[in-house]
Amino acid sequence: MKLKFLPGSIVQFIRRSWKTLLLIIIVSLTTLILSAAISIWLSSFHNLHLPSLGTIRVVGVEAYGGNISTMQDGKQFIDWGTVYPGTMTNRSFYIKSVSNEPITLQLTVSNLTFQDFEGNIVTETLPVENPLLLTWNYSRMPLNPWEQIFVVLTLEVSSHPEFVEYLIENHVRQFYFDITIGASWAVNITFNYYSVTI
Repeated sequence: MKLKFLPGSIVQFIRRSWKTLLLIIIVSLTTLILSAAISIWLSSFHNLHLPSLGTIRVVGVEAYGGNISTMQDGKQFIDWGTVYPGTMTNRSFYIKSVSNEPITLQLTVSNLTFQDFEGNIVTETLPVENPLLLTWNYSRMPLNPWEQIFVVLTLEVSSHPEFVEYLIENHVRQFYFDITIGASWAVNITFNYYSVTI
């Protein structure tokens, strides 16, 4: 008996709640359309990738092994491979002190250059400061003379919408930059105090 009244109950429920049901359908469709639009927009950036190189310069130390490669002219570099906005990439190698004094290491990045698909240097001003962040796991502990350590560099590429737009509008296909690892020496100054009694 109850099964015979089931279709009638559904019809009555729809008649009483048609406004609520209509609202649910509209919200669901709007959500689906927005999700699809965002997915399409993000998929256009999914394939955005940048081959990259980082030339290494060292002062007071040697860098070798791991992910370091050497060009024919003797310059050292790191091939970061293909990187994507919003990702982090690690590269590692050894650093050895060539100083006869304890040293502390410093890492700097300079000469960030973007190239378009024709190999031309992009001269447009970057819309964000520091779109590439290079960090390392070095803890600033002094290195003793001839001591070596294993370091990991992490390159993080910004996913800021203005930076992504900059890459697309300028047809950026690759970038390169200089990495300088330098030694700073601690200077010890001793003051001698003399007292004179008259």
